[in-house]
Amino acid sequence: MDAIFFYIFAAMVLGGGLLTITRRSAIHCAIWLIVSLMGVAGLFLMQQAEFLFAVQIVLYIGGIMVLFLFVIMLVNLDQAAKERQFNGQKWIALACVLVVGAEISYFMKKGAGAFQLAVPAAAPATEGNTEAVATVLFSQYLLPFEIASILLLVAVVGSVVMAKKRI
Repeated sequence: MDAIFFYIFAAMVLGGGLLTITRRSAIHCAIWLIVSLMGVAGLFLMQQAEFLFAVQIVLYIGGIMVLFLFVIMLVNLDQAAKERQFNGQKWIALACVLVVGAEISYFMKKGAGAFQLAVPAAAPATEGNTEAVATVLFSQYLLPFEIASILLLVAVVGSVVMAKKRI
């Protein structure tokens, strides 16, 4: 039964991600991104990561996507739709594809040993899932956490500045 749910959630993630980047309407892209994020939340729930499941639903789907939809509706997209879709960056895209292809071929040659992860130390029995996530997040991953928060802040400020210029 777990395998069925895994494939359903994986299909939601992959299908939603694919439709997010292939739809012409920005609103439709945002809605498909919500579907993809719901699939990720389901995968978190299958891994008994209830805290991450709740964060995914409340923060990303509930908060960030509402903000995205608000900014999409605030920014004038009629003019952007008339502009040229692709602006000549296909060489950069091709380079990225080649780098990812090289990484995949490296891991395929290296075999299953390349995917061995270090086993983390077991958390104390009294510590719950939320406490374990918080301990790791604010000790080992504090710098990436802060960088992500700064990037989100810059994105919000940038979207507000872009929207204000066009009003």
